[in-house]
Amino acid sequence: MNDRQITDPGLPTLLVATSGGHLEQLRNLYPRFLPESASVEWVSHTSEQLEALKMAGHVVHEVPYIGPRGYRALTQNIQPALRLLRANRYARIISTGAGIAIPYALAGKLFRTPYHYIESQTRLNGPSFTGNLLSRLPNINLYAQNESWANSKWRYRGSGIDGYTAERVSPPRHVSRVVVTLGTMRRYGFRRAIERLLRVLPTVVDPNAEILWQTGCTDVTGLNIKAYPKVPANDLQDAIGAADLVAMHAGVGSALVALKHGKAPILMPRQSDFGEHIDDHQALLANELSERGLAIATSPDALTREHIIDALSTKVLREVRPPKFELATTQGTS
Repeated sequence: MNDRQITDPGLPTLLVATSGGHLEQLRNLYPRFLPESASVEWVSHTSEQLEALKMAGHVVHEVPYIGPRGYRALTQNIQPALRLLRANRYARIISTGAGIAIPYALAGKLFRTPYHYIESQTRLNGPSFTGNLLSRLPNINLYAQNESWANSKWRYRGSGIDGYTAERVSPPRHVSRVVVTLGTMRRYGFRRAIERLLRVLPTVVDPNAEILWQTGCTDVTGLNIKAYPKVPANDLQDAIGAADLVAMHAGVGSALVALKHGKAPILMPRQSDFGEHIDDHQALLANELSERGLAIATSPDALTREHIIDALSTKVLREVRPPKFELATTQGTS
């Protein structure tokens, strides 16, 4: 069945993503596959990111949070998805995951709304758990953001880091503004990264440097820092844009914000062995960006002064118009 035959170009597109890196990927990608005049609505969980979209005038639909492997919360999102699609018609549904993608895929099939799932940038060797589940549903349009594992079922149309290049520059004489961001994960802390940064940063930054510590749910007891679990999305982006140095967990959303503002971030992947995430996919993304010269990848334990100097000596550039991300015009394979 042809996508163009069952969609009305005047209808809005429904964009669905879990808060954090998945939502940031969708924010980054959607201008590349929809015209500027296209009407969109967003579905996500309550977050600083969603609030920023609301403040920018977007129509948003807030739904219950689904954490990693949050099967019960996933089922709680089925009814909101059905209600939304029963009350409104959409030209298509597009999701970058994670678990929230599933109830809207099921609702989309029920209401015969074309569905597109774009696998996370972090999945460099194959689909995620969510991607594997969705690949079993017929007539779903599936996209990989890494060409190495694309096939007849998983199309490759580009990735969120297309158009970025790096150049070497002289490091600033003074490092007076630093941003440390650990994302907004609700279950996994990353104290190991903060402890190492507290040892290494003083070897490079000015004594009175302004350091913004956005720490998520990390326990910072006894670390003597002014920590902010959350920072409004626009404020965090402004701080990253003004910073001399950016250090962060290797979350794709955080990394994309840094690249967008011309920063080569220090990326410290969370590790499942330390209880910092459910798996080690962040290491894959960190290595990918490092190989492209767009970031400096290191484990927190191995972070040195030289890594910081390397980050300060790298500037990220982006094409004015990144290549278009072509959505399929026929339904995915069954």
